[in-house]
Amino acid sequence: MPWGILPIQTYALCILLGIILAVMITSRRLTKRGAEPGVVLDIALWAVPLGIIGARIYHVLTHPNDYFAGQEWWRVFAIWEGGNAIYGSLIGGAVGVWIGCRMTGIRFWSFADALAPGLLVAQAAGRLGNWFNHELYGLPTDLPWGLEIESTNPAFPAGLAEGTLFHPTFLYEIIWNLAGAALIILLERRINLRWGRALAVYLIWYGAGRAFFESIRVDPSEMFLGIRSNVWASFAAILVGIVIFVVQSRRHTGDEPSPYVPGREWKGRDAEVDSDETESDSDSLDDGVEGENIAGKTAATSSSRSTSP
Repeated sequence: MPWGILPIQTYALCILLGIILAVMITSRRLTKRGAEPGVVLDIALWAVPLGIIGARIYHVLTHPNDYFAGQEWWRVFAIWEGGNAIYGSLIGGAVGVWIGCRMTGIRFWSFADALAPGLLVAQAAGRLGNWFNHELYGLPTDLPWGLEIESTNPAFPAGLAEGTLFHPTFLYEIIWNLAGAALIILLERRINLRWGRALAVYLIWYGAGRAFFESIRVDPSEMFLGIRSNVWASFAAILVGIVIFVVQSRRHTGDEPSPYVPGREWKGRDAEVDSDETESDSDSLDDGVEGENIAGKTAATSSSRSTSP
């Protein structure tokens, strides 16, 4: 849904809101763990663009008939017409995070764990755009919260009567994602979710929910063995999450010593402390020298008085 005369899509604004929320949440979480304030922005400069590129590439590859069946070649790049895939965004964004972490010295797993709940919040915000666009809805339903879609909508299933209600799958995913963010934060207070384990919980939780929501959607999708491609991708996300959780639990049993890799630690706070201590030591030394000078002058005056006739 465009706003006025400006070619600004509400869906794009929802995605932008999600990015901002994810950056804010991740920055707060990572700073509390000892990272330099603002370092998340340095990583986001890599993660966000590569995430958008990955989302578009994944969508094009999983919808080849929309782009390689005689259409103009440039529509592959027409991202403003819609067509982004979250799993492609995760892959591209992960590459961007890895690059950003290499440049800043932040541990990849530390950043991923700090990002996990914020990522779910960001995805929930992005799904609001689907409501504005009336897209990505599910099967017909008689439930009171069913969504009414205009029969003129290009994705309206043929053969259904006008006024048919559909499952608002994007609403289900919003609730699921927010619940997942709360679950990760709650689990962090009970068990150790460092070294990539919070990311693992994210992958398992999101993959499980997305597999179900995807299976009841009615929009066209590429099928493999009778199952939608994004359902297969969700299964893969669950599997990757399980592997990460098991492997990292065996490799790392304690807490992380620092969000930085060894030798790349942020020296900001230590430098401030050292500076204050140096200043204090210097002041004490100056006070001591000044005191010795005053004492010397007093002793000399007393001596001269005692020898006067």
